[in-house]
Amino acid sequence: MSDALTSWYLENRRPLPWRASQDPYRIWISEIMLQQTTVQAVIPYYERFLKAFPTVKDLAQAPLEKVLEMWSGLGYYSRARNLHKAAQLFAEKGFPKTAAELTEFPGLGPYTSRAVSSIAFEEKVGVLDGNVIRILSRVHNLAVEHWKPAGRDVLQTHADALAQVDKPSDLNQAMMELGATVCTTHSPTCLLCPWKTSCKSLEANTHQTLPLKKPRAEGEIWVWQPEIMMQKNRVALVQNPDMPFLKGQWVFPGKISRVKKKPETFDLKHGITHHDIYIQIKKASAKERQKLDVQTAKGVQWCEVGSLSSVNPSILLKKVLSHLPS
Repeated sequence: MSDALTSWYLENRRPLPWRASQDPYRIWISEIMLQQTTVQAVIPYYERFLKAFPTVKDLAQAPLEKVLEMWSGLGYYSRARNLHKAAQLFAEKGFPKTAAELTEFPGLGPYTSRAVSSIAFEEKVGVLDGNVIRILSRVHNLAVEHWKPAGRDVLQTHADALAQVDKPSDLNQAMMELGATVCTTHSPTCLLCPWKTSCKSLEANTHQTLPLKKPRAEGEIWVWQPEIMMQKNRVALVQNPDMPFLKGQWVFPGKISRVKKKPETFDLKHGITHHDIYIQIKKASAKERQKLDVQTAKGVQWCEVGSLSSVNPSILLKKVLSHLPS
C-alpha cells in the first residue's frame, strides 16, 4: 500500500513552496501556519514570513511585535508567540531530529513534531491530522471516535505502520496530499485514488459516513463593550485581563460578559473559534480619559492608530475602530 501511495504522490503532488527542500525550519513554519488555515490561504503568508525571517536565527532575534505583524491575517496569534519562543530555543540548541524531542518545544504537539521529524529527518513515524484521520478511517472502514485518546491510538498505530519505509517524508506528505485532493470530506473522487482496490469502506459503501463526526462544542455568546479612548491620533489599550480570546494581548478597555442569547442591539459581530462576540462600541468621555491617564502606570498604553497592527495584529481591533461612532 505504501509503495502505491508514494508513486501516486510523486506523479501528482502540487508544487507547494515548502516542498522545495527538507529544511526543518521551513517545514516547521509551514506546518504551524497550516493549522486551522487552508493551503491556498497560507502560501502568500508563508512567502512573506520567510522573506522577513529567512532563517531560524532571524526569527529568534526579531522583536515579538514584528513577528505578530508578519502573522497578521492568519489568526490564532498564540501560534505566532509559540513560534517565536521555539525559534529562540532552536537557534540556541539546534533542531532535534526526533518527534519525541520536538514535542518539548512550545507549540509543537504530536502531529507537528511528527511531521517535522519525518519530512526533514526521515524519522519513521506516521502523522495524524484531519486528512490522515479521514483516509485511515475510510481505507480500514474504522468507525472510531478519533477525538478521544483510544480512537486516536488506533489510527496512530495504522499511520506508524505505513511509515516504515525508506522515505517516510514522501509517504506522510502523500497521505496529506491524498486527503486534500482525492479523499476529501465531501464527494471524494474514489476512482482516482491509488488505494481504491483496497479501500474497505468503498467496498462496504460506508466511505461517505466516515470518519465519524465529532460532536460540536457548544458555541459561546459574549458581549464586549470596548471603550474607545482617543487622544489626538492615539488610542488607549490595556493588556487583556478578562477576555477568553486574544489572551495576553493589548486590547481596548471595556467590559466583557458571557450571555445566554444574542443581544438585541450591537454594532458588529465577530467570531473567534467557538466564541460569537457581539460588540457594543462606546466612545469614552473626557472624564473617563482622565481616569485612564491616572491608571497609565497600571498597564495602560497609548498607541498611535496607524501603529495598532504592530501592537495587536488582530482584525477585531481594526473592525472596532472602523465602526467607531462619530
